[in-house]
Amino acid sequence: MEETEALRTELEHYKTERERIRDIVGQIGGKSTRRRDFTINMCFLVLVIGAFVFDLVRSLAGWRIPFLPQHILLEIAVLLVSLKIIWMIHMQAKVGHFQFWILSSIEFQINMLMRRVADLERRLPKDDDDDD
Repeated sequence: MEETEALRTELEHYKTERERIRDIVGQIGGKSTRRRDFTINMCFLVLVIGAFVFDLVRSLAGWRIPFLPQHILLEIAVLLVSLKIIWMIHMQAKVGHFQFWILSSIEFQINMLMRRVADLERRLPKDDDDDD
């Protein structure tokens, strides 16, 4: 009976850990943020391509717009690309933090298991027949 109770407690502990991990994955970029990420990526893409195309057409057609310097749209496009890179670095840092958290959690669980195994080995009677 004690063994089944211990297994049930372990199962409940596993379920709570699994739910906690699901919540954390959702916070750092799981399914709930995919749509937002896609929208942001498309906005960056449209703005950058639009700026490049408009500036290219303006240069080829010879349009002169007095209040808009010649290469300002290219500079804005480069700024947008730089912001996108910064945003990607930020997202990667969040993923790296999550991976570190998972590895630390795994290490903690392994250390607990090692302690349990060592405790069980101490409790077992020693056999003198082990000549292997």
